[in-house]
Amino acid sequence: MKRVKTYLRKNDRVMVMAGRDRGKVGKIISILPKKGRALVEGAQMVKRHTRPAPGTTGGILEKEASIHLSNLLLICPKCTETVRIYRKVLEDGTKVRICKKCGEIIPTEKK
Repeated sequence: MKRVKTYLRKNDRVMVMAGRDRGKVGKIISILPKKGRALVEGAQMVKRHTRPAPGTTGGILEKEASIHLSNLLLICPKCTETVRIYRKVLEDGTKVRICKKCGEIIPTEKK
């Protein structure tokens, strides 16, 4: 499969723009670049039936399912609006993400 380029990062706040959870806001738990999807905290909840195994109890668990990246929109931490962003290379050679509405640099968390 082809790897999908994305401007979204882990721990970014995003809003779901399509699907049954349209309008929900959550933090990205993880990104699946090979599938072009992401797990968002509190969105796209599904139920999984599990069998009891040694050390764990069975039952119905509720957890997040993945959402396609095209259905997510970043929320700018400065202007607190859903925004599109662009990338820019600074003079020192670092790549940054910039909000198209307010022009502020969106910080990226170090790995």
